[in-house]
Amino acid sequence: MTVPPEEPRPAAASPSPASSPPFPSATREQWRELALGVLRKSGVEAPTPEEALASVTYDGVTVAPLYDLSDLPGDPGLPGLAPHTRGSRPVAGGWDVRQRHEVPDPEAVLADLESGVTSLWLALEPQDLPKVLERVHLELISVTLEAGGRTREAAEALFALAARRAGPAEKASTALTAALGADPLGLRARTGAPAGPVELAEAVELARRCVAEFPGVRAMVVDATPYHDAGGSDAEELGCSIAAGVAYLRALTDGGLTPEQAFGQLEFRYAATADQFLTVAKLRAARRLWARVAEVCGVDGAGQAQHAVTSSAMMTARDPWVNMLRTTLACFAAGVGGADAVTVQPFDTRLGLPDAFSRRIARNTHSLLVEEAHVARVTDPAGGSFYVERLTEDLAGRAWEWFREIERAGGMAAALDSGLVAGRLAGTRERRMANIAHRRDPITGVSEFPDLNERIPVRAPRPDTAAGESGRTGDGLPRIAYAQDFEALRDLADAQETRPSVFLATIGPVAAHTARASFAANLFQAGGIATVLSGPETDPERIAAAFTASGTPVACLCSSDRLYGEHAEAVAAALRAAGARKVWLAGKGSYGGVDATIFAGCDALAVLRETFDDLEVTR
Repeated sequence: MTVPPEEPRPAAASPSPASSPPFPSATREQWRELALGVLRKSGVEAPTPEEALASVTYDGVTVAPLYDLSDLPGDPGLPGLAPHTRGSRPVAGGWDVRQRHEVPDPEAVLADLESGVTSLWLALEPQDLPKVLERVHLELISVTLEAGGRTREAAEALFALAARRAGPAEKASTALTAALGADPLGLRARTGAPAGPVELAEAVELARRCVAEFPGVRAMVVDATPYHDAGGSDAEELGCSIAAGVAYLRALTDGGLTPEQAFGQLEFRYAATADQFLTVAKLRAARRLWARVAEVCGVDGAGQAQHAVTSSAMMTARDPWVNMLRTTLACFAAGVGGADAVTVQPFDTRLGLPDAFSRRIARNTHSLLVEEAHVARVTDPAGGSFYVERLTEDLAGRAWEWFREIERAGGMAAALDSGLVAGRLAGTRERRMANIAHRRDPITGVSEFPDLNERIPVRAPRPDTAAGESGRTGDGLPRIAYAQDFEALRDLADAQETRPSVFLATIGPVAAHTARASFAANLFQAGGIATVLSGPETDPERIAAAFTASGTPVACLCSSDRLYGEHAEAVAAALRAAGARKVWLAGKGSYGGVDATIFAGCDALAVLRETFDDLEVTR
């Protein structure tokens, strides 16, 4: 017998989100009232939460703690259309994975291309190009050259190689996709080499040849990384790049190219950092600024070809594995910001030539973000964010002001020669390094949470080691690493026969001294100085005995304010009697026998250098 199916029963009625009563609208004033209540409970007194919680970038842009619809600056347009704030491409789909090579190693190049890399950035001598590209299918990938003063030779070598591979000249011209990397102003900024009329004329001649014979090749790059590597801010990097781009446009159009052709011959290179929101805003602002230049020049729809490379300045030689995290954030930001091509620097780049493992991690960073994290699945994922749109607008405004200042000074070449650019960057660099010294800009693994037992990998020296990773080449802009001052002290400490140490006089039970003992240990270890704890103790004589056993003449008291009031002066006196040359105190306050204090926001580098002097370590 066939059993008829049971009649479906109606589901219990449930309200849908659309039919539910709406939440009452919240106002910014309500938020301010609630936020102030939380701040007061935390001991923070301020007229408004914005005043207490806002921060200011190196460009003077205020980053507020809250953004809403009223902060949107206006319609940012659509991806692929002017003003290109939302991207130069109409749809998402990933970015060009561009790996850099500094030595002629064909096997390393092939390994990259077989494992996800889609274009090559070759910082090689011209004569090495045929060897490196011997087994590379030039019709399938793009090549970016970096040959400095030998750009024309490198370009001729690439053209000749493409012609031999493709056969007929007309086929070679259509098969090659490349960027020749001519950048006289960038070379002047980096090395001090003069950007004279001869160098600029050679770049213009290459551009004319590209327009006439190689439609898939760009002759010139506007490399903004020298300004970033000199410690410059985001707006300073942007303003310098736009000024250099305008200078190249003038030269190209004076050389016979139409404005449309001149725009098509330029690619821009920017640094991407672990500050993901500023990186996203910087790339969006760069396109907007360049679209404004195109508008003034009467060129419709000219987008900015962008190449983002993870920052050299942010990379550390100490705890270099943390660089994997930094470059992942930077690559994410570059992708979200709409860069056309992205280069992830290997984590060991500060140590010398990257090895096969570090190059593999670098290229897999792209794959993870695109294939697993789906960063490229959505076009302009940051678009519409109140915060990002406001930050983009504010950053673009500051950059445009700096660009106009450069133009008033006679243009980028004149601003470099007069010292205007160097002076502006020096001021920002000084503020940046002061913030790092005070640990307001922390560097994980270096100024914060250092590992004194780490074993640094050994790498072969890179070709430009003679110039120094943190040094100056000729009269060019300095090239810094944010971590360099802390790392110099670490190197000094490691070079001693016995590691320098400081005694931490931990007064009272563990709960009373742990926080400040951890703070003090973190600070001293940032300079490579080991710390020895006395243990939970309040008896001055026992603490002094432990100090004597430690073998160091420098001590630091660590405890709570209450216990300092009860024991600090007695413990300091006992330490003095035991031979202490210097007595620090973790916290604030004045106590007999205490020479100085360390606290959050103090000049950590000054404390460390003074401690090296007290320990009689020659600097």
